[in-house]
Amino acid sequence: MFVRPPIEPTGEGDFRLRLSDAERELLRSLPTQLRALLDEEPDDPALRRLFPPAYERDEEDEAEYRRLVGGELAEGRQAALRLLEETAGRDRLSAEELDAWLRALNDLRLVLGTKLDVTEETYASDVDPQDPRAYELSVFGYLSWLQEQLVAAAAEGL
Repeated sequence: MFVRPPIEPTGEGDFRLRLSDAERELLRSLPTQLRALLDEEPDDPALRRLFPPAYERDEEDEAEYRRLVGGELAEGRQAALRLLEETAGRDRLSAEELDAWLRALNDLRLVLGTKLDVTEETYASDVDPQDPRAYELSVFGYLSWLQEQLVAAAAEGL
């Protein structure tokens, strides 16, 4: 049985989305949660993967780097998250929107994976429904799969 991919190039420079209502709702809700974390708890350790230090051994240089580019980096992440949230209900995405989805999904995965302490062993096993993190691990798995589908569609569209 052939199953159509959830994202595929149309041949017209954009991409067709085939997502369920539940998937679309999830993709609308997750960016709001991450944007709140970015706004309200910028020092949360889970965000370290999004903003790794450029100068780990030099606090002065690190502070200057953050002063110069920190706002721009944060705004770029916020913009990608907003776009994902705003376009989750669409049936088509432009190439630029697909790129923003990739960036937003990557950020969501990095933060969620850090919060869940995802390791290679996590990938190697099925999610135990009794695990208190089962729902979040399933969301992480879905985001990973969707990101893979986006990359495949972008590569096919080249």
